[in-house]
Amino acid sequence: MTNQQLHERRAQVIAQGMGAMYPLYVEKAENALVWDIEGNRYIDFAAGIAVTNTGHSNPRITEAVKAQLDNFSHTCAMVTPYASFVKLAEKLTKVAPGESEKKAVFLTTGAEAVENAVKVARAHTGRSGVIAFKGGFHGRTNMTMGLTGKIAPYKTGFGPFPNDIFHVPYPNAYHGVSIEQSLQALEDLFACDIEASRVAAIIFEPVQGEGGFYQAPAEFAQGLRDVCDKHGIMLIADEIQTGFARTGKMFATEYLGIEPDMLTMAKGIAGGFPLSAVVGKADVMDSALPGGLGGTYAGSPLGCVAGLEVLNIIEEEDLCAKAMGIGEVVNARMSELQKSVPAIGDIRTIGAMMAIEFTDPVSGQPLQEMTKAVIGKAQENGLILLSCGVKANVIRLLPPLTIETEVLNEGLDKLEKVILEVSK
Repeated sequence: MTNQQLHERRAQVIAQGMGAMYPLYVEKAENALVWDIEGNRYIDFAAGIAVTNTGHSNPRITEAVKAQLDNFSHTCAMVTPYASFVKLAEKLTKVAPGESEKKAVFLTTGAEAVENAVKVARAHTGRSGVIAFKGGFHGRTNMTMGLTGKIAPYKTGFGPFPNDIFHVPYPNAYHGVSIEQSLQALEDLFACDIEASRVAAIIFEPVQGEGGFYQAPAEFAQGLRDVCDKHGIMLIADEIQTGFARTGKMFATEYLGIEPDMLTMAKGIAGGFPLSAVVGKADVMDSALPGGLGGTYAGSPLGCVAGLEVLNIIEEEDLCAKAMGIGEVVNARMSELQKSVPAIGDIRTIGAMMAIEFTDPVSGQPLQEMTKAVIGKAQENGLILLSCGVKANVIRLLPPLTIETEVLNEGLDKLEKVILEVSK
């Protein structure tokens, strides 16, 4: 069986809306390496979209899940719960930013976490409005598509979306959007579109993921916190892609000097097992009535034991420090490459959440075709990459935080080679 043969079979049975960036089919993965069914070896700079922060097939997680499977795989935590469900909630409520007493709810996907955070905000405030940011990504359900501030491919053809969702610009110095402009847009929204007293929540990403890896300035986040406190609005930090040591902190909100009312968590939470969570201030989280939150697979026993082991690995192997080290290496090498490739317009590294933005050095226009070419040639050179950005001109680098130094450098050698070839 070849990759192409399997890809042709896939096209016959999988709806085209569920895309595949690479026509390669994985047979085995270990830490930062992936092998396809033809035996080709790849260095993974995607980590399943920041999911396997602790590496593919981490033996500690594998053993924890195997042990759990020997006991049971599912009972439904809302019917007959189990100790790992409670233990993981205890740990997450302790590591979440801020001094307030906290509670958690477990779910299965990041989109579910966002949906439920909005539900809690509405229950707590008795209001309906939700404000999100242009360029943000919050999921693919109807509510979370409505919150997402990027049309293609996530929202195209899927409307209408829920009412009482509004968007304002996210501060972005590289693209000329200041903190003051973003906060003023919020005030303009209150004056023109929805009164502040009808807004339940403002949701933002401390670092925009799909939008292009732009970090929220601390002054902006503190301004949001002040607006929310003034008007009784819940502030939700979407930490689905930024959480679990990816940015050099357990959560990126720690860079901002604020405590959100709720955090949404998923991706890196359980090393590849489906699990998500909302963690927030206890009085806020208790606003929903019993039975109002949850799901059949929410907080699965396999996910919970994996999540506990992820937290142990992050602490014991100091993955926050490793993330910072990865970012420093990538920043240094890409900054050197930038001297000979003017199309590298910007390099952004927040820990190991890293991006390269390609723009025309004369016109400043986004170079989508160059970005697409880099992604395509990466596979030919044994490297798995992802793109992002509202204008589809950003390469994002998300290797496992456990990647070996020699593998990281080998991957960067491949990346440099590809960029140099494409830029000629």
